[in-house]
Amino acid sequence: MPTLLDFEEPIGTLLEQLEQAKNIAEESDVDVSTPVRELEKKIKEKRKEIFETLTPWQRVQVSRHPDRPYTLAYIEHITQGRFLELHGDRNVKDDKAMIGGFGMVDEQTVMFIGQQKGINTKMRQFRNFGMANPEGYRKALRLMKLAEKFNKPIVTFIDTPGAYPGLEAEERGQGEAIARNLYEMVQLEVPIMCIIIGEGASGGALGIAIGDKICMLENTWYSVISPESCSSILWRSWEQKEKAAEALKLTAQDMLSNKLVDCIIKEPIGGAHANHENVFERVKAEIKKSLAKLQEMEPEKRIEKRIKKFCSMGVFQE
Repeated sequence: MPTLLDFEEPIGTLLEQLEQAKNIAEESDVDVSTPVRELEKKIKEKRKEIFETLTPWQRVQVSRHPDRPYTLAYIEHITQGRFLELHGDRNVKDDKAMIGGFGMVDEQTVMFIGQQKGINTKMRQFRNFGMANPEGYRKALRLMKLAEKFNKPIVTFIDTPGAYPGLEAEERGQGEAIARNLYEMVQLEVPIMCIIIGEGASGGALGIAIGDKICMLENTWYSVISPESCSSILWRSWEQKEKAAEALKLTAQDMLSNKLVDCIIKEPIGGAHANHENVFERVKAEIKKSLAKLQEMEPEKRIEKRIKKFCSMGVFQE
């Protein structure tokens, strides 16, 4: 049985029935092919019905699904294993929560950078749950400058609950490291594409999300604060997290309508965790299409457009 979220309970009931029908077929000579087909059809229809009407909070839950693919999985598939990870910020240490290196997308060399959460408890601790320290952001900037030096495009994958909030991170200049990345990324001469594949929380996400094209997977979120933290500040409790998620306008659809991102990459029915191969192919196709268009522009034009894009955010007329 796959891991199901609380709102997927109706699917779980049907999956149990399907498993029982298959067990009957294995243990006896009874032909259950017709009920099996009917159950599979019902599961598909119920999954589609549920995922077409997700609330903002439910999308937050889907973005955190434990079976959802993380940055290294995307890179491994998109490059077909032709990826060379580079390490260290040349100052403090190698931050395992931030990964990066050169990879091949078909015959094009691309610099990939992203947060990695870890696929099990041990790896999540090793990766610090995808929460980068200052040296992670400084490593990311070093790799971006390396890509610029060799005139290679940059693709970043954003999936973090936020930059690491520990005292030692602040002592080593967490705020300065993120601010430096914003300042430098807006001026890089190479094309930059940013894709939110899970959680896009606060400055931790923004530190590698200044680009020419910003995309979000369908069931992801991007906001200055998580619904739980917002609820705890406003209501002194996490119980209002669903209300906070609605008010924050953090879904991909909200971000696109507010012109804070440029595109939404559709996920397979049931979310990215339901069909890894499908979502990998969709992301790869979007990367190839977007980079091809961005590389047609002169660097000066790209930078000018990038600056204008971010400076216009939050500006309105009455």
